[in-house]
Amino acid sequence: MRILFLLQVITATGSACGIGFYLISLWSARSYLTRQERPASPAAHPFFDPPVSILKPLRGADSHIYESFRSHCLQDFPQYEIIFGVSEPYDPAIAVVERLKREFPNHSIQLVVCSQNLGANTKVSNLIQMLPLARYEHVLVNDSDIRVPPDYLRRIVVPFSNPQVGMVTCFYRGTAGKSLGSRLESIGISSEFIPGVLTARNLEGGMRFALGSTLAMTRRSLAAIGGFEPLADYLADDYELGCRIAAAGFNVVLSDVVVDTFVPEYSLRSFFQHQLRWGRSTRDSRRWGYSGVLLTFGLPWAFLALIFSRGAIWACLLLATALVLRLLVAVSIGFGVLRDRQIIHDLWLVPLRDLAAVLIWIGSYTGRTITWRGKRFVLKDRKIYPV
Repeated sequence: MRILFLLQVITATGSACGIGFYLISLWSARSYLTRQERPASPAAHPFFDPPVSILKPLRGADSHIYESFRSHCLQDFPQYEIIFGVSEPYDPAIAVVERLKREFPNHSIQLVVCSQNLGANTKVSNLIQMLPLARYEHVLVNDSDIRVPPDYLRRIVVPFSNPQVGMVTCFYRGTAGKSLGSRLESIGISSEFIPGVLTARNLEGGMRFALGSTLAMTRRSLAAIGGFEPLADYLADDYELGCRIAAAGFNVVLSDVVVDTFVPEYSLRSFFQHQLRWGRSTRDSRRWGYSGVLLTFGLPWAFLALIFSRGAIWACLLLATALVLRLLVAVSIGFGVLRDRQIIHDLWLVPLRDLAAVLIWIGSYTGRTITWRGKRFVLKDRKIYPV
């Protein structure tokens, strides 16, 4: 009986902590939507439009990649260039870039074959070789599967009107396919990952990291951290860039623009592999913060409390409270902040997503090996080493 009572206390405490996290997430979302320190709109700085160099490291091509590339060529912005970089001369993405150049002959579009291997992180290795070709002071890096709105560049560069700003990043929402793995990944972005980002931003008094959906920076801030070269062996290069630029004394600003990313048609196995890589990367980058993630799983904890209490009324009320608040977080942030309409249709999958999140959190502590772009690596001190 003592063991059963202890289990009830533990699960009830975990559930209470998770409910507290849900409340903080809702408060953080409200703060983000109503905050007074929003980045100035383009209308407030109509003549601030410095030219931008967009760097897009590539590997492989998928069915949506052309539309993503094309959205960057439809910007309502006076002067910018796009530099694509691949590490192999036969990469399938090359044909997509050539098609883009034919459709937009008046745009400044370059394709670079980055033949040198400058580190375990191929993306950063490519960026090191692409940067010397960039002509402008403001540099923007984003992933190959990112689709952007026509006013994307205008809204991203406005915060740089403040010379203390060294980096601008932004949120993203997932466009899921039909597979269950794809939908679970998309739900995780809107209802789990972004709430965590908003909460961390509020508790830390501002952004101290950045998201790979957009890494816009000045040459000055990039030079202050030694360029891309020190990151050549790090897996979470986006986190490292934002963290180091903030540590160098620059402001990292979260823009109000939201971009789209296409989530592949993951099988359940590939979904867990991708999430496990993400989990182990986060665990290695923010060890104490990631260990505390266990206390954010309010709904799973409440379900366990119901089991160990044998259906007690207090556990039923705890579970009902956790469920309502969990769904409120998904809707208020997924739809309210990200304008992700898909989250409304997939709300019923949120409990399943939470169960998967618990399994992934546990799995992230069972080893240091990850699979990334078809290769196996070992994580150690935030760096990756080929197996």
